[in-house]
Amino acid sequence: MLQCRGIRGATTVEANTAEAIVSATRELLLALVEANDIEPDQIASIIFTTTRDLNAAFPAVAARELGWVHVPLLCAHEMDVPGAPQGVVRVLMHVNTEKSPREIRHVYLRGARVLRPEFGHEPTWISEDRRGAGGMDR
Repeated sequence: MLQCRGIRGATTVEANTAEAIVSATRELLLALVEANDIEPDQIASIIFTTTRDLNAAFPAVAARELGWVHVPLLCAHEMDVPGAPQGVVRVLMHVNTEKSPREIRHVYLRGARVLRPEFGHEPTWISEDRRGAGGMDR
């Protein structure tokens, strides 16, 4: 039965520049769709948060650049908790899937692996084959 499931992910960004934020977010989004065998048309929405030190670009730009133009996206800042890692982009992707919660693979890359070590992930592939779905007009 098709259910809407949340998939979490996070990564760290090297610098507060638009290029660094969009590049790291793109890597994370591609890792999430690859790890969970997601087609962009399955994505119901995505919420992005950044730590307050990241404000040079909206991380949602990465999704738009992948062609996900009909996926609702929202960006916000994460709570500013003392001692928490800085330079972090987090993602909550809502996906329509038949997978159970136990089958979902959450992805934490780079320095964000400390946030959820059990979900630490080091991709050996980054595929853009799944861009363009999600209703991109062609």
